[in-house]
Amino acid sequence: MHTHTRPTSRPPVDPSRDSATRRRTLLLLTLILAPLAAATLLGMVLLWPDGKPASGSATASAPSRSHPEATVQSVATYDCPAGSQQPGPDGRQQMVTCASVQARLETGPESGGSVAVDVPAEVYRAGLEPGDRIKLVRVFNHQSGPAMYAFYDYSRTLPISLLAAAFAVVVIAVARMRGLKALIGLGFAYLIIVKFMLPALLTGESGLLVGVVGSSAIMFVVLYLAHGFSVRTTSALIGTLFGLLATAGIGLWATSAAHLTGLGDHDSGALALFDTRINLPEIVLCGVIVAGLGVLNDVTITQSSAVWELHELGSNSSARQLFGSAMRIGRDHIASTVYTMAFAYAGAALPVLLLINAYDRPLLNVLTTAQIAEEIVRTLVASIGLVLAIPLTTAVAVAVVKAIGSATPTPAPTPGGMPTATAAG
Repeated sequence: MHTHTRPTSRPPVDPSRDSATRRRTLLLLTLILAPLAAATLLGMVLLWPDGKPASGSATASAPSRSHPEATVQSVATYDCPAGSQQPGPDGRQQMVTCASVQARLETGPESGGSVAVDVPAEVYRAGLEPGDRIKLVRVFNHQSGPAMYAFYDYSRTLPISLLAAAFAVVVIAVARMRGLKALIGLGFAYLIIVKFMLPALLTGESGLLVGVVGSSAIMFVVLYLAHGFSVRTTSALIGTLFGLLATAGIGLWATSAAHLTGLGDHDSGALALFDTRINLPEIVLCGVIVAGLGVLNDVTITQSSAVWELHELGSNSSARQLFGSAMRIGRDHIASTVYTMAFAYAGAALPVLLLINAYDRPLLNVLTTAQIAEEIVRTLVASIGLVLAIPLTTAVAVAVVKAIGSATPTPAPTPGGMPTATAAG
């Protein structure tokens, strides 16, 4: 018994139409990104700090300060009153153990000399021994005689340098050239923050504009540097910039509605006294924009890559099916990212949370205090921005991959109905 199979008929592929579709897609992507890139570049030119010292700055008449490093030579303990403790029922002040340190200066004008400084009880209790490296604050005023020294902090240059070197080695060993490019991109991001964003904020520029322009510049370079110039990366970049703008818009409303003044800690208060042009709420807003930048980059590039991989596995699926499959991956990513951001903050704020628990204050009252509310708003706004970026990135990637097509063309049918192998394009 013989059966005759009818050959599968497909409409012939018009190469000129396919090429025209590709060109139109690439042109559309260019028309979207080119104005954004131009606006970012123009914004950096207009907002770039001129480097002039602040008029009326607190540093104009302040004595010269520096932070030389020193090596502990000897530690002598003595009893001192606990400054944060109230006298007991008998009127006696509780005593704690403080320390006097003799240290050899390793840097600074008096390098090689020896100085004696007092160390607070909590620093000595944390562990301080001969041979430890510490930082001192050196205050020098021509009108008040020789320089004065005081304990400032531990010197952490060596362990941090070792960790940074280990991090770089591990990243390059596992990710190889892509890991090296990612590290270069990280260095570029650091330069943008230190050389552009921080000086611009110190001169009183808008935190909204500085945050959006600086973050956009970082993303333009970092994404293409780490992942290469491709429509896949471009799709992720469009989603990233959308999420960045959404974060900025929501952050602008949230910081105003929650009255985030930026005065939640001592450092912010000192910053406000440093220069009258510094606007602390604007700095809070800029911090909100920058906070979710790394996670936003992660989710958008993952979504774009997921769309391309799913299309490679099933190029015959419709755009709607491809979008649904990619969004299932995106939802899993959203769930894990929410936990990542929440636990990252919980770990960083553990001392504050312990203090709250020790005082047994109502949870709602604690969450609405300036210090905690600022972190909560920052986390929530960044999370909303990255969640909104996922469906948009997915939609852009699906539209692009359907227009551009798969890297491996579908085999063409033979007259007998069986496909023949074709070379990958």
